[in-house]
Amino acid sequence: MAWIELKAADGHGLDAYCAQPAGSPQGAIVVLQEIFGVNSHIRSLCDRFAEQGYLAVAPALYDRVSKSESLAYDTAGIARGREIRSQLSDAQALVDVQAAIDWAAGQLGPGAKVAVMGFCWGGTLAWLSATRLSGVSCSVAYYGTGIAAHVDETPKVPVLMHFGTKDIHIPPNDVDTIAQAWPQLALYRYEAGHGFNCDDRPAYHQPSAELAADRTREFLNSFPNPARRKT
Repeated sequence: MAWIELKAADGHGLDAYCAQPAGSPQGAIVVLQEIFGVNSHIRSLCDRFAEQGYLAVAPALYDRVSKSESLAYDTAGIARGREIRSQLSDAQALVDVQAAIDWAAGQLGPGAKVAVMGFCWGGTLAWLSATRLSGVSCSVAYYGTGIAAHVDETPKVPVLMHFGTKDIHIPPNDVDTIAQAWPQLALYRYEAGHGFNCDDRPAYHQPSAELAADRTREFLNSFPNPARRKT
């Protein structure tokens, strides 16, 4: 587990947390942050994916505004996260996501499987990665707050989405809109609130998190990966 530096297409340099599996990776996962930066929870997710055999990398999407932001799930963290987030566009963030995708693919052989997985704001970016970016094999979006606003965009790869029925930040009508627009995509609802997957948050709901993790694992395993890491 280590921090690396990525270079975006526009010349911007950004940090990224990287977790390597013990053996040859079965693929890569680009993990996209919430509004709290690449904090301990996001890093722990990368570590868990590495334990499952994936190369995991989480680009520090706030680096264009402020370096090394790692925020807590409290009032101050929410305020600071919203402040930084307001200074970034999705388009800017996606340039940095593409840099992470390209880097991950470069660590693996031809035909590498690179999934994008995001949470909250990162969930929206995971959807936009599926519709706009290149080199993505599949996408997983946990409670993406802005997906409904971009429901008219067409994903180029399979997408799996997780939403909580008690999520006060995503109206049920928004989830209905997504489900109706894309009935062929995998979309699951859980009796849980926003952030139910994060065991550092009061909203953590273990049964929902575990079920979503099982579905995510099955989804990722459905895409064979012929590539192996370069030596």
